[in-house]
Amino acid sequence: MAGLVKLACLVLACMIVAGPITSNAALSCGTVSSYVAPCIGYLAQGAPALPRACCSGVTSLNNVARTTPDRQQACRCLVGAANAFPTLNAARAAGLPAACGVNIPYKISKSTNCNSVK
Repeated sequence: MAGLVKLACLVLACMIVAGPITSNAALSCGTVSSYVAPCIGYLAQGAPALPRACCSGVTSLNNVARTTPDRQQACRCLVGAANAFPTLNAARAAGLPAACGVNIPYKISKSTNCNSVK
């Protein structure tokens, strides 16, 4: 339950912070968070196995983030989410797209420069 409360707070914070910055992007942080929510246990809570639902979400997110503004917005949301979880396993986060068989044009980390994403 505490994880869901953190996720809800994260979604709200991302929407407040990233909303004015990315008005050209169709993706919201709420949408991005809904795609990656099944990954939280694996990325931040030490779950031993990568859930199938996590990879489905990562794949779906990649499929909807086709424009540069959408990819930059997704990146910003993921960076915000990464920074909201002090227990985030950085190696798992960085390796998540490859583990799911998805190629994204940036590294998922707490310090990714999303403005350089094309």
